[in-house]
Amino acid sequence: MIEYKHIKDFEEAQIKALFKSVEWFSGNFPEKIRLALHNSSKVISAWDNDTLIGLIRGLDDGIWQASIDCLLVHPDYQGKGIASTLLKQLVTEYENFLYIVVVPDEKKNITFYEKNGFTIMPEGTPLQIRGKAWI
Repeated sequence: MIEYKHIKDFEEAQIKALFKSVEWFSGNFPEKIRLALHNSSKVISAWDNDTLIGLIRGLDDGIWQASIDCLLVHPDYQGKGIASTLLKQLVTEYENFLYIVVVPDEKKNITFYEKNGFTIMPEGTPLQIRGKAWI
């Protein structure tokens, strides 16, 4: 059973394993990622027992704009709704914010964000306004 946690402290080995599993270059710098996650506004993680299998990070100014900076799920667990659950939990935490944007945008993930209530702005960035899709 997958468990979701709102924690910001991770072991570097857990971070490295997750980030390298999806071939993110930043996985080569787990000490920097660990500090970045600790200093982030919001972090929600997915766990299979003691194994970190997914993570989403939100950065915000406290009231107006929030950014989803990274969303990743270990390939062995993709296609099971974990990314959608992480995204929905973070969006719920930001429901009173005016804007939620996805940074950096990856064209291959646009359909995923559209299915989860985001609309793609003309420059290609997924965006939500006040918890509703951009019109």
